[in-house]
Parts: sequence; C-alpha cells; structure tokens
Amino acid sequence: MGLFNNGFGLGTGLAIGIGVIILAPVVIPVVAAVAKPLIKAGIKGGLLLVEKGKELVAETQEMIEDLTAEVKAELHQEHEIVVPVAAAEGEAAPHAS
Repeated sequence: MGLFNNGFGLGTGLAIGIGVIILAPVVIPVVAAVAKPLIKAGIKGGLLLVEKGKELVAETQEMIEDLTAEVKAELHQEHEIVVPVAAAEGEAAPHAS
C-alpha cells in the first residue's frame, strides 16, 4: 500500500482529478494561446540562425577558394622563376667544363 500512500487521501485525489477535468477546457486554450507565440518565436530564431550559419559557411568557403587560387598563382609564379634559373645554371655548367 506504500504506492498509494502519498500524503493525499482518496477524497483529495478525487477532487484534484475532477478539478483538472473541469478546468482543462479553459486552461488548455489559454496555455496554447500563450505557448503558440513562444513556439513560433523559437522556430523563427532557429531558422534565422540556420540562415546565418549558411551565409557564414558560404563566405568561409569563398575565402578559402580565393586563398587557394592566390597560393596556386604564387606557386606557379615561383616555379616559372625557379625553373628558368635552374635551366640557365644547368646550361651554363656544361659550357664551363
């Protein structure tokens, strides 16, 4: 019987149950009217956060692509400078011998 011994008598539990049944049709619409704008605001905030995240990812991706292109151009330019010098040095060496 310890399961049913929660400090409330049968009459108190019955009164609470009946009160809930009577008040539910009044309380539920009031709670729904208050909760609906809060839920909509939460969803709106979440959608805005997702959109900002997408923008940030796109900007970051564009920046990385730009940096990659710059590095490739620098490497290509360095390679053009190094190779002719190395080729010139290679050509000069056999003539010097």
